[in-house]
Formats: sequence, structure tokens, C-alpha cells
Amino acid sequence: MIFKKEVKNTKMTPYEKVVFNRNKVRQASDYIKNIFTDFFEMHGDRRYGDDPAIISGIAKLGDISVTVIAQEKGADLKEKQTRNYGMAHPEGYRKALRQMKLAEKFGRPIICFVDTSGAFCGLGAEERGQGQAIAENLLEMSNLKVPIIAIVIGEGGSGGALGIALADEIWMLENAVYSVISPEGCASILWKDSKRAAEAATSLKLTAEDLLGFNVIEKIIPDNDDVFNGIKVMLNQTLLKFSMMNVEQLLENRYNKFKSIK
Repeated sequence: MIFKKEVKNTKMTPYEKVVFNRNKVRQASDYIKNIFTDFFEMHGDRRYGDDPAIISGIAKLGDISVTVIAQEKGADLKEKQTRNYGMAHPEGYRKALRQMKLAEKFGRPIICFVDTSGAFCGLGAEERGQGQAIAENLLEMSNLKVPIIAIVIGEGGSGGALGIALADEIWMLENAVYSVISPEGCASILWKDSKRAAEAATSLKLTAEDLLGFNVIEKIIPDNDDVFNGIKVMLNQTLLKFSMMNVEQLLENRYNKFKSIK
């Protein structure tokens, strides 16, 4: 499956990249369909309900059994509304954590696809413990005894993204963005003027090149017609590397990765 509309040069400004990712064609489900086989989706957090903003389940990457967790924005207006534009509720993060713990139990590597403007900040989400759900994910992911790879395929917004992105390696598509806050939110807080979003985007250093320079991410993925196969090859190579590590090495490397970020 080819999505030629996605291919852009990397000379876009930071804010142009933000806008591009808000209107992109590819969704997380497209990556799942084109990279993995035998995907079986699993639903619910066993506490409240099922959050359509998070897709999770088990799949095959060649001969390797993996757990896949993805933030899905939706391809058209109806699906975007169903998926809440990829903004997960607490039950979404708890569903993700449930799958992570099952992955740990059965020794499956975890592959996460990050694409959200942020966690949903509505009243219901706050009443059901949004902040606690994300915090629990961060705590548990820091100690999971299986490899975790997170790939930012569009927007990586604030704690909403981080809730499934505390990983051994973080990769980004070349046109993706990853930031503590949206440019509009940053501009509104700093200058009381959301119209200065483009200026804020530049200051936030949210591009893949910026984050590679800060050692926040490990790889930049070319956003071309062969992106699915490129990710598949890199996943196989990286999981082979992780398979040669014992649990102690894996956890120590993960700890040192985040400790070294300035």
C-alpha cells in the first residue's frame, strides 16, 4: 500500500511540520497492517471500558511474536470523532499498560506507535484519573523486563505521547514532531497570543533533527514510499540486538538513556 501524499521534503519549517502531521493521510493502523501479520486486537482496561483512541494487541513480525500499541487518530471525520482524534482517556493508557504487562509475562517485545496531540483533558478523563494513569505507565515502563521500541509517526504531544513512549529506543519519522506542549499552547502561555505558534514551534525544538541532537531519540526514519518496509527491517535488526542482552543489561541501558538526557 502506497501513500504518496505523505512524502514531503525535510525543508519544512517546524510549524509546517506540525500542520502537516495534523492533516496526514497515514494512520497508525496502516503501519500495523503493512508491517505485521496476524494482528489480533485486544480491548478494554478491565476497570472502566475500551478506549478507541488506543489500538493494542498481539502480532507477528516475521517469526517474532510482539505486542503492538498505537494511538489512532482516524482517517475520516466519523472515525476521528470515534477515536477522539487520538486523544486517549485514562482507560486507554490502562488498556496499554495491561497489554504491556501481558507482554512482559509472555516475553514479547513491545512496539508502540505514537501519534497524538496530547491526552484528553476533559472533565471525565480527569475524574477517572488521567494524570495517575499516565504516571503509572511511566513507572511500569521504566521497569518492564522486555524490549520497548516507540516510533513517533506524527504528533508526539506532551504526556499523552510519553504515556506509551518511555522506551529503550525512540524513533521518529523525518517529518514528525515530539514536544512537551503544542506550539499554540506554548504561545498562549508565554505570550498570551496563540498566533505566535510558528515562533513557539521553532523555540520548542520539536523536530526529529532537534531531538536526535539532544539524544532524546535514536533514529530518524525516511518518510518515503518504502517507509513500512524500512521500519520492518529496522525493527528486526534492533530486536536481534536486544535479544542478545540479559534483563539486567536491558534495564540498565534504559535507565541510563533517560538519565543522560539533558
